[in-house]
Amino acid sequence: MTAEKHIHLIGICGSAMASLAGMLQARAYRVTGSDAAAYPPMSDLLQALGIEIKEPYGEANLSPPPDLVIVGNAISRGNVELEYVLDQRIPFRSLAETIQHEFLPGKDSLVVAGTHGKTTTTSMLAWIYEVASGKKPEVAPSFLIGGIAENFGTSFRVREGKPFILEGDEYDTAFFDKGPKFMHYFPDALILTHVEFDHADIYDNLAAVKTAFRRLVNLVPRRGRVIAYDGSSNVDDCVAKAFCTVERYGFKPGSTWQIKELSHKGSESSWKILRSSQEWLQVTLPMPGEHNALNATAAAALAAGEGIAEASIVEALATFRSVKRRLEVRAIAAGVTIVDDFAHHPTAIRETLKALRAAYPGQRLWAVLEPRSNTLRRNVFERELVESLSLADGIVVAGVFKQESIPEAERMHPEKVVAALAQAGQDAAFFPTADAIVQGLSPRLKPGDVVAILSNGGFDGIYEKLPKYLEQRSQA
Repeated sequence: MTAEKHIHLIGICGSAMASLAGMLQARAYRVTGSDAAAYPPMSDLLQALGIEIKEPYGEANLSPPPDLVIVGNAISRGNVELEYVLDQRIPFRSLAETIQHEFLPGKDSLVVAGTHGKTTTTSMLAWIYEVASGKKPEVAPSFLIGGIAENFGTSFRVREGKPFILEGDEYDTAFFDKGPKFMHYFPDALILTHVEFDHADIYDNLAAVKTAFRRLVNLVPRRGRVIAYDGSSNVDDCVAKAFCTVERYGFKPGSTWQIKELSHKGSESSWKILRSSQEWLQVTLPMPGEHNALNATAAAALAAGEGIAEASIVEALATFRSVKRRLEVRAIAAGVTIVDDFAHHPTAIRETLKALRAAYPGQRLWAVLEPRSNTLRRNVFERELVESLSLADGIVVAGVFKQESIPEAERMHPEKVVAALAQAGQDAAFFPTADAIVQGLSPRLKPGDVVAILSNGGFDGIYEKLPKYLEQRSQA
């Protein structure tokens, strides 16, 4: 491709697609994109970059025809723009294929994969390299993250140096490529955080998920390394036949990178890392939660093995500022703290609520869940949801997002989850919409309460509606 070419992205407001748009613009391509409707945070990123978002989808968005179209993995046959691309034989690619051919040649591909924690861990690893580049400019990283890393204010960066840090997504690549996106990234080094059943719309069962991660591990060359979580038998299975060195991290004695003496003070965590059973680093992280200590230890382990100085690792973790929509305080209204978290799986919900307990000890904790992910919208995790949500003092569950698109027999039923919680003595309620939640929950909230809003989407603007209503009530 040459710098004069025009590239159009269908589904540009997806987190990875918006990032790719910025990366292509950094390569001096003319970039446009389209989506059903622009939505933050990626619409804000694209606006800041001056990249035009055409909405809604339409054939006119492709006139005159671009030189190349990138088709997002959320785009299916029947999309008006995709049909036009196929009819007119406009060249097209997937996001992952574009990254593989356009950005990875000549780079050291450092990939973070796993069911949970990959966005935060990728952001931590990129920040470690960024801090290290102050004294070692050649390690200034390129990166692609599935969220806005607060330290950078962006989800991507394209540099000339060799390190390229990638969030490796196990979701499928495109309508014409049903394999995981991470199979295009050919890692030189890999972090594998957790392996659990997820993405019930594309994986039939846990065995299928494990097969995908085994195939990823099988891409790592003999000279490479895999940094693998030590607390999961599923991870054990996935790394068992690796051809490269496998280093375990976590809490188990004897792991290459062992967490010791983890403590929390408000929103700060601190712990020691043992390296091969020898005390190595004392680190502090301005984030709560055992899961974030694990994420940080994995990032530190990969960076250290690639030659990043210990002082840079310690400094980077101490100054890490999280990722948007990960334990993000969106507002404090009428004395109520409203936290936004992307948690979209029972395990992630559990760890988020545990972290908030540590950060806000003694305060009443509410969990407000929107079943929105392709897994949570199905009934595969109803029992696990009851267990995870039970960690809150009060629970509100919304209606299933676009429930009509899930067959009745497969659909998650929020009323059943709420009934099971109530039967166990929990304070739980079902409200079908965001507006109903605001009206129903607000009178029960008191100063000092913490409300965790758990959704991987916009949740019909509840992040703005709830604090606004609380402020109005307090002033009435």
